[in-house]
Amino acid sequence: MAALIKAANAKIRSNPVTDYFCSTHFWGPASNFGIPLAAVLDTQKSPELISGQMTGALTIYAFTFMRYSLAVTPKNYLLFACHFVNAGAQLTQGYRYMDWNHWGGREKEKAAKVLPAVAA
Repeated sequence: MAALIKAANAKIRSNPVTDYFCSTHFWGPASNFGIPLAAVLDTQKSPELISGQMTGALTIYAFTFMRYSLAVTPKNYLLFACHFVNAGAQLTQGYRYMDWNHWGGREKEKAAKVLPAVAA
């Protein structure tokens, strides 16, 4: 049985494509894509639900691992892409948080809801 497993592993490792798809260099970032996917989907939700602290932490996390993905040998461009998308989504969420809580977005929303009722 051990010889069969060793032969299968040698066959997989002999082909560069299957070697890559059977490695953590691929599956780590592939499974990590859930984080930026959730962040992108969250951009459609109300800005009052955004946690400023969590958004800040995830932004730092994304930039840290973007740097890490290029510092390892060999460079992991799939991991870089994952965290690049995450950084973009988190920066978008950060802007939405700041706009809603500090730059008058909440007041604009209230005024927009009151204005049509007054005009009618």
